[in-house]
Amino acid sequence: MEDNDILDLFGARDERAISETGLKYGRYCSSIAMNILRNSYDAEECVNDTWLAAWNSIPPACPSSLRVFLGKLTRNISLNRLRNSSTQKRGGGVAEASLDELAECIPSGHDIDEHLLAEELTEQLNLFLDGLTPDDRKIFVRRYWYCDQTDIIADIYDLKEGTVRMRLKRMRDRLKKRLEAEGIVI
Repeated sequence: MEDNDILDLFGARDERAISETGLKYGRYCSSIAMNILRNSYDAEECVNDTWLAAWNSIPPACPSSLRVFLGKLTRNISLNRLRNSSTQKRGGGVAEASLDELAECIPSGHDIDEHLLAEELTEQLNLFLDGLTPDDRKIFVRRYWYCDQTDIIADIYDLKEGTVRMRLKRMRDRLKKRLEAEGIVI
């Protein structure tokens, strides 16, 4: 079923919207949740919460890309669950490790109005990603959006894990310099 048809089902408040969404995007959302949580039970709960959040927000929201919309919902719900659980017992903090790597580049937001910082940071991050090679952009997004482990990224792109780590380190360094040059306090 096409995304527009699924969105029409949501708009009509037809419960088939949930089942069709699950058929089309269930594996995608599950992989995002599993990458973050490393626990199948929690991941399944987050995916179910994603369907509920989509149901509650469509309409009035009318996403231009249902896949991106669902991915973002799943990621945010999974990260919230991770923060609220014991990450060392469940998942070993893998997702937090990838986000901690970025913490050295991205400010905490406590010193500046968070809304303005988020807008500026989003703009700068998009410009940074536009300036990367397609391969580096994919590696960066897989690590910091999907929270994939470096060994998995290496397998996907047929690279050595050390190469992936070094490329990520260099990208973080470039991002940090770019943000500092734009006056974003690190």
